[in-house]
Amino acid sequence: MNVIIVGIGLIGGSMARDLRCKYPEVSIYGMDASASHLEEAIRLQLIDGIASSKEFSEADIVIVSIPVDAIVKELPKLLDLIGDDSLVIDAGSTKSEICSIVADHPKRRNFLACHPIAGTEFSGPSAAISGLFEGKTNIICEVEKTAFKLQERALNIFSGLGMRIRYMNPEAHDRHIAYVSHLSHISSFMLGKTVIEKEKNERDIFDMAGSGFESTVRLAKSSPAMWTPIFKQNKENVVETLDEYIQNLEAFKQKLIDNNFEGIYKEMDNTNKIKAILKGIPQNNKDR
Repeated sequence: MNVIIVGIGLIGGSMARDLRCKYPEVSIYGMDASASHLEEAIRLQLIDGIASSKEFSEADIVIVSIPVDAIVKELPKLLDLIGDDSLVIDAGSTKSEICSIVADHPKRRNFLACHPIAGTEFSGPSAAISGLFEGKTNIICEVEKTAFKLQERALNIFSGLGMRIRYMNPEAHDRHIAYVSHLSHISSFMLGKTVIEKEKNERDIFDMAGSGFESTVRLAKSSPAMWTPIFKQNKENVVETLDEYIQNLEAFKQKLIDNNFEGIYKEMDNTNKIKAILKGIPQNNKDR
């Protein structure tokens, strides 16, 4: 199997690790905007070399794991390079604009729109880890627009990596992911910002920060280069989630002002129901 990975970071690098484990004879070539990332990926044996146009024309699978603004720009060009039997998979955290940009491409049937909901707050080839996708959900959009034999190829690989599959249209994906992923990252970034601005003495933050604070701001260590384009592409849905979130914060604040601690208790008690919901989600299913 010949594989090209465009974007050798956490997702692309972890894919490479798992593919090598599952398919020992696989050949993996890489493409990345960063020459140092490519050098590091070769040193870590994530890839066998740097991809050229020849590799694209002979590739069985091309995995595109770059920021979503770059996917929109580069995906049509990548489809131009591939052979008639090649499969192109993306890993973007938004889907509507990506699907729209290739809707009329002559090789649309060669593309499968995906979002593996997996990851950590780290980036770059050294962040790649084995088993990242085990038990994780992979959202597939517009599956009917991909050639059936290429669907089968993709599903065999996803199954081999231990992923669970959900099918969804791009608009529903972007609306739902705004709540469970994009809002979480904004909350984390803004909590970190609030504390940094309030506590000018960083030693105080370090000494007093407990595990709750650390886990809540973990996502604030994520790459701005990746997340700014996500917020841009999913702006409408993100603004809607922020409106609802801010309303809940304002209501909580007002209860404090009014000394309505019974109301605060009930609010938190009702929200505790989320424990039952989250109990059905594997503990290692960290959101990207």
